[in-house]
Amino acid sequence: MSKPARAQAEEADLRSRLDHLTLSRKEGFQRLADSPPRPRPDLLARRQIKQLGETALEEYNRGRRNWHANLGPLRTPQMNALHEDLWDIFDSNAQDGDKAKGSIALDAFPGLGKTTAVLAFARKLHRRTIREEGELTAASHERWPVCRVGLTANTGMRDFNRAILEYYGHPGRFRGTAAEFGYRALDCVLSAETKLLIVDDLHFLRWRDRSGIEVSNHFKYIANEFPVTLLMIGVGLEAKGLFSEGGSYTNAVLAQTGRRTTPLDLAPFTIDSEQDRTDWRNTLLAIEERVVLAEKHPGMLADNLSDYLFARSTGHIGSLMTLINRGCQRAVRTGAERLDERLLDQVKNDAAAEKARAELEQALASGRLASRPERAA
Repeated sequence: MSKPARAQAEEADLRSRLDHLTLSRKEGFQRLADSPPRPRPDLLARRQIKQLGETALEEYNRGRRNWHANLGPLRTPQMNALHEDLWDIFDSNAQDGDKAKGSIALDAFPGLGKTTAVLAFARKLHRRTIREEGELTAASHERWPVCRVGLTANTGMRDFNRAILEYYGHPGRFRGTAAEFGYRALDCVLSAETKLLIVDDLHFLRWRDRSGIEVSNHFKYIANEFPVTLLMIGVGLEAKGLFSEGGSYTNAVLAQTGRRTTPLDLAPFTIDSEQDRTDWRNTLLAIEERVVLAEKHPGMLADNLSDYLFARSTGHIGSLMTLINRGCQRAVRTGAERLDERLLDQVKNDAAAEKARAELEQALASGRLASRPERAA
């Protein structure tokens, strides 16, 4: 195989492996940012569903499958608070170019909606920037306010820079050194006037390995040279040493990153106070309003299933939405057309939620815990 042919094969293979990862490219993120709200299927009564012809019924249920699989994102109190913090930091980073911009580290357990919340913020930022500044820069380049990069455990500086180039579709993303990729990445950011760089799955990086130190150094370079706000997302980032300080070179490198980074988090739902229980109930009411099932009724989730859903999800929004989504799929497929304990008991959820379920169920059944606010009881 000739050298050009090998290059073409490498490019074709890379594209085939990344085609479904739409957020790894600017066009995919633009589709997310500019897409209109998904049309909600009509809420039909059971008798109306029975009157549908075979083709119409298949189309109706197909629409409901897609709708229930994409019920979010929900404007939970946790997401609202996170977005306020993100706007504070991002807007305060509008300093002149000679000042390093503060970075953000969103550090929270899995299943709390970190990526979902950040993408919802990034979507707003993209739209605001395009609305205020236009789709083209003063130099007539396409404006891309947001860049998102995902990491793996084997990501080094060259791979990181290449991922940025892949996002922009830069023709020089297949060959070059780490430094060359870095210069090209900077050129992309400057040309597109990118303002937010999202680095997802940062916990996959082995911080105390050589590659981790290289990327940490590169984050400092980005903060100094790239006119962007760096937003890092991961699990256990503090424990992995992102904010460490100490006497060794390794710790000193990571500590400098920590000094320039504001840590944020997302908390699970709790039911320890009346406000906590009210927040939980309001979330269930918001989900209930979006569900499209023939026998849905007021209080189906917020009243009848409040304790049950809290025990099954342990207050994690990701586990809750997975359970609701799968329950709705089963309710449509089997003709049950409602959510109740009998149906949801047949639905499997993630391992972490199921492991903690028994203890919560016992506490709720004994009255030691309550998920509903007093005024709704």
